[in-house]
Amino acid sequence: MSANAPLSPPTFTELPYPVYFRIDDFAANSHFISHSHPWGQLNYSAAGVMELNIDGQRFLSPPQYAVWIPPDLPHDARIHQNVIYHSAYIDAPLCATLPDKPCSLMLSPILKAILADFAERQVAIPNSPADRRLAEVLVDQLMMARCTRNYLPASDDPVLSELLTQLQREPGGNRSLADWARQLHVTERTLARRCQRDLGMSFGEWRQRQRFLAALPLLEAGQSVQTVALELGYSTSSAFIAMFQRQCGTTPDQYRRQQGNPA
Repeated sequence: MSANAPLSPPTFTELPYPVYFRIDDFAANSHFISHSHPWGQLNYSAAGVMELNIDGQRFLSPPQYAVWIPPDLPHDARIHQNVIYHSAYIDAPLCATLPDKPCSLMLSPILKAILADFAERQVAIPNSPADRRLAEVLVDQLMMARCTRNYLPASDDPVLSELLTQLQREPGGNRSLADWARQLHVTERTLARRCQRDLGMSFGEWRQRQRFLAALPLLEAGQSVQTVALELGYSTSSAFIAMFQRQCGTTPDQYRRQQGNPA
């Protein structure tokens, strides 16, 4: 498949089973054209990052977070890196207890394990009684998942888009907003105003959220808290721990234990 060829949404009009799984790999720089369907959809990138436009709102789908799309909402997607993709389509009646707005979901270890298990066994339709029970557990876990609107929003503004791209490339950088404003040939006040207008948050809050997301795979890989803190631009572990706890509600060590990695 050409990296620039549009990717295809499902061709069926009804789900083969109330919880249907799509497992696929997508190449960098590919995209889905805008489409909608009468079921809800959980989008999860086990590796890589997708950018989704859902009914005019933009969401990032990095590992550790999924994006929920309620039924009948138009959406498209762009893939910025090679993506290992796990998606669950949820029949409309089951969506009655799930969020009625698009949002980012922090996945529980159980939910991630079910998606990984189905992906490893290439299960699209849960035919066995055991797999059907796992599909029911997945829906239950979605009901309990913490939902957040636009966890790491993007922007169409050319100046702000360039800033966010640079921050993504170097999450440990500590350049101030004033430094970035000089490089981008705008005033600091203008750049701060555009952050609030397009992102709904300050430059500092966006950078903290980005660093939090960058920390998750490093912690899961077993790196020490101090090593992760230094890599992400914090001069002390305590400052990093405080940021992480604000974003996640747990300390880095608690998060790692929840993921089954106590190292």
